[in-house]
Amino acid sequence: MNPSQRPSRFGRMLRRWRQARAASQHELALACGVSQRHISFLETGRSRPSRGMVLHLGSVLSVPLERQNAMLLAAGFAPVYQRRPLDASEMDPVSRAIDALLEGQEPYPAIVVDAAYRILRANAALGRLLGFLLGFDAVAAAPDAPLNAAEMVMRPDGLRPVIENWAEVATWLIRRLRAEAMLEERDGRLGPLLERLLAYPDVAGFESAGQPEAELPPTLALRFRKGDSRLALFSVIATVGTPLDVSLQDVRVELFFPADEGTRAWFAGA
Repeated sequence: MNPSQRPSRFGRMLRRWRQARAASQHELALACGVSQRHISFLETGRSRPSRGMVLHLGSVLSVPLERQNAMLLAAGFAPVYQRRPLDASEMDPVSRAIDALLEGQEPYPAIVVDAAYRILRANAALGRLLGFLLGFDAVAAAPDAPLNAAEMVMRPDGLRPVIENWAEVATWLIRRLRAEAMLEERDGRLGPLLERLLAYPDVAGFESAGQPEAELPPTLALRFRKGDSRLALFSVIATVGTPLDVSLQDVRVELFFPADEGTRAWFAGA
C-alpha cells in the first residue's frame, strides 16, 4: 500500500466499530445509504468524511457518544457531545425523572449507576436492604465516594457472603463486564474494574464455566440469605431515550423486583 493511502486514524476507528458490530462494508453501506466503495475509501484513508457523515456512521453503528467525539477529532472536527454532571441545571428535567423512578419503586430497591457501575443515587429501600444484609453500622460507615455495585457483589467483605447463588451471579457479571470492556478504548474505565474483580479469591475462570444441565430460568435472580430470611430479586434496567450527553448515555437506572411471594412479603413489612 502506498504510504499516502495508509488507513487514517478515523479509518481504523471506523473499521474497528464496523467489525465490532459484525457488519460487512456492504451492510454498512446499505444502512448508511452510500456505496460500499465509499465505505472502503473511508476505511483506507482514500476519502475523508464530512462532519455529518462521521455522525451518521456513529449513529448507525451505535457508537457511544464519547467515542463519536473521538471519531470526530480523528476526522479533524471538534467534538459535539458534552459531558455534564447529573446535577447540572441543564439536566434538571432528567434528574427529576430519575428521582421519580427511584421514589416510585418503593418499597423495592432501585439504584442509579454509571458505565463503570458506580452507584450515583439510590432509594431508601436499598438502604434498608443493605442495612439488613450488611448491618446498619457498616452501611453508615461507608465512605462518601460513590460505591461500586459490581464490587459490592464480588468483594468477600461485601455482599458475597449473603448471596446464595454467588458463583452464578459472579459468572454472568464477569461475562457482561468482559463484553462491555471489549468495546472500550485502552483508557476505558471497565478494564481496571475488571482487573480488580478478577483479583478477588475464586473469581478468575468463572466466566468460562459450563452451563448447568437444568433448563435456565427466564431471568437471573439475586438470592440472598441472612439468618432465617431468604430474599430473591431480579432487576429491570432503564436508560434515557436518545441521550445527547455523554454522562447521560452512561446512566442506568436498575429497578429491583421480588422474584417470589416471600420476598414480596418481606419488603411489605420492612
